[in-house]
Amino acid sequence: QALSEIVGMGGGGGDPQGTRARPLSKRRVDMHGFCKPSDFQRSPYLSARGNVANIFRGSTEEGYKAYHADKYDEDKNPNGIINFGTSENKLCFDLMSKRLTQTDMNLMEPPLLQYPDWKGHMFLREEVARFLTYYCKAPAPLKAENVIVLNGCGSLFSALATVLCDPGEAVLIATPFYGGITQSVFLYGNVKLVYAYLDSKITGTSTRPFQLTVEKLEKALQDAQAEGVTVRALILLNPQNPLGDIYSLSELRDYLEFAKRHELHVIVDEIYMLSVFDESATFHSVLGMDRLPDPQRTHVMWGISKDFAVSGIRFGTLYTENQDVANAVASLCYFHGVCGPVQHKVAQLLRDREWINQVYLRANHARLKAAHTYVTDELKTLGVPFLNRNAGFFVWIDFRKYLKTGTFEEEMLLWRRFLDNKVLLSCGKAFECSEPGWFRIIFADKTHRLQLGMQRIRKVLEEREQEILAEEKEQPCQSDQDGKADSTDEVIFVSHHQEPNCAGGSSLGDLIGLLQQQMRSSDWLQKNTEKAEQFA
Repeated sequence: QALSEIVGMGGGGGDPQGTRARPLSKRRVDMHGFCKPSDFQRSPYLSARGNVANIFRGSTEEGYKAYHADKYDEDKNPNGIINFGTSENKLCFDLMSKRLTQTDMNLMEPPLLQYPDWKGHMFLREEVARFLTYYCKAPAPLKAENVIVLNGCGSLFSALATVLCDPGEAVLIATPFYGGITQSVFLYGNVKLVYAYLDSKITGTSTRPFQLTVEKLEKALQDAQAEGVTVRALILLNPQNPLGDIYSLSELRDYLEFAKRHELHVIVDEIYMLSVFDESATFHSVLGMDRLPDPQRTHVMWGISKDFAVSGIRFGTLYTENQDVANAVASLCYFHGVCGPVQHKVAQLLRDREWINQVYLRANHARLKAAHTYVTDELKTLGVPFLNRNAGFFVWIDFRKYLKTGTFEEEMLLWRRFLDNKVLLSCGKAFECSEPGWFRIIFADKTHRLQLGMQRIRKVLEEREQEILAEEKEQPCQSDQDGKADSTDEVIFVSHHQEPNCAGGSSLGDLIGLLQQQMRSSDWLQKNTEKAEQFA
């Protein structure tokens, strides 16, 4: 049944309202944005469940597979694909490789080579509790018995969905969101997602683009219940991927109170908590709150792959006060364990508070900020709107003006065009964004790759712009570009900490005028001419 539902998908197109109007059972595993339903072929060698897993892999990883088959290398493959699609920090290999090869990391004792407690070795769980107490600013010391260790947060999502929901039940999440969660909760537990759709328009209680409000959560929950769908949990991403939003304490409290009213578990993913790279932004952990509205239904996850730039080391941790949940998840740790030597290395890493604070975080934040500034400056030069946030490795970009008809099919064509020009981005459909034309770009990369990748992006956008202009000259009456950027002046360069109506009263025209003035400046021309000459 699940396979036939996915294969039968279609529709929605560029009309987000059309997407929202479809039954939830069909909406939650929609593959239409990635490949045509006609491309799905059922394998006689696989079960129905196996076929679904095969479809997920084939559709969601097309760009990732293309990248691994044709990776950019400055010397060996300079025309290869530059990966701005996978959320990895590639700025700190020097720091991490040096720290992970120091002598204190190389311990090999019998307990590390034997089966551990499936929740993780106690020495590691104690270290995680101390680490989270310090960096989450917990009001009281966190307890090691509430800590569980698995091989990554994807495994944690999968395990939690399986033990909190029965097959066919659902978890509530706001869109856009990191699309890997769909795979994590669905493939093992057959748990689906209910979407609270966010959009870029600033209306009603929304004071910033893509703002999550309790009203939107209430509506999504009511819609699901009206269709007979049982919702068991709410997922919160903080900092949010792909938006980069950081929730305030009052927002977090509102979301948790909403969940308590409806007896929903809350799964809080804080995997980017130490990747807030600007001092003007403050991260608040759920574990740092004085009082949790429903501690027995609040479960917090974190891992080292993002904050410590080691996505190849699979380590994630869950903190929950609910021992029933902890024990149920632990029973699945047999399939998702972390090997003993790695547990030792992670404990040593988390223990080294002085190195983390004085060396690693200082350097990492400075490098993230510099890379973010470079990419956003390039976007400003191109006149491309984006959300200006200070957390994570990504910028949420508005490419809607490069879509003539404003459909997800056209978004996909633009994504493929970037890939054909050897730069991998992530399109909005991959995050279940309700508006076609939004893309995520990863900026946590070395300068030479950022420069070359942005050159390739510029080439595609300039070509697309010329094509649209030519089409409009041929069919001037059919242009629908006037209404494309309803919220552009609210989105472009707006800081997370600015109210949209406090941006100096600048209209889009003022911003364009400023850009034109910059382009006429000899200093701007000299700077960008030098930049271009590097690749001449």
